[in-house]
Amino acid sequence: MTDEPRTQDAQLQDENVEVEQSSEDRLAALQAERDEAVDRWKRTAADFDNFRKRALREREEYVTLANERLVKELLPVLDDLERALVAATEHQEAALEDGVRLVHRALASLLERQGLQEIDAAGMFDPHVHEALLSQPSDAEEGSVIDVVQKGYTLGDRVVRPARVVVAAPQNGSDG
Repeated sequence: MTDEPRTQDAQLQDENVEVEQSSEDRLAALQAERDEAVDRWKRTAADFDNFRKRALREREEYVTLANERLVKELLPVLDDLERALVAATEHQEAALEDGVRLVHRALASLLERQGLQEIDAAGMFDPHVHEALLSQPSDAEEGSVIDVVQKGYTLGDRVVRPARVVVAAPQNGSDG
């Protein structure tokens, strides 16, 4: 009988050792899984940081290229202005007027090719595209644009500069 309890004790000890080993194995497996997840997270964070930096560099390059293209297209306008100034110093008023008209046409054409469009200020006041400088009593319909002080422009769907306008207000005391 004494041998039997020892055998059971030995079996229990063997089972405890197996349980401890399997617990240690599971713990080691979980730690390895955790380490792998942390490593993946660090790599993803580094990849995202590199992507962010690359996108910023590319955006800066696009802006530089766009500015360079615009400047190249503006250079002939600058040349025309210089010719107009030379004509002005020689007191050739007709040549000066022609030069200024030429520069205006060239610049307007260049900006139009870049997508710049003049805002049509006629009609009713629209706060999305107009900036009311003042309202003035008028026979025109209240809220309509009666004068354009400064033209407005859009570039694509964006308002680059709102049209500065005078808006019609009701006449005071016009009934009497």
